[in-house]
Amino acid sequence: MASLIALCTALLKKSVRGGLIIVGEINLGGSIEPIHNPVTIAEIAVEKGASALLMPVSCRRQLFDLSDDMATKIDIQFYSDTKDALLKAMVA
Repeated sequence: MASLIALCTALLKKSVRGGLIIVGEINLGGSIEPIHNPVTIAEIAVEKGASALLMPVSCRRQLFDLSDDMATKIDIQFYSDTKDALLKAMVA
């Protein structure tokens, strides 16, 4: 997903928001693959100094296990498809 967003923003001559980590996979059919263990990914994003994390909406329920301390340190946003991810990743 991150590679697709990088290519699309380059074609549109737009920038991706600073401090953003994009996770998720897209297959050739266009569907979004599930992420295994999004809590660990969010914790690593906080450790690396990210200000925002963009992940598939299917991870929403699994993030209830994220500690309150970690949840307050990062802005987690969800996307449902590639267009939604691209719009949320670009600088307004």
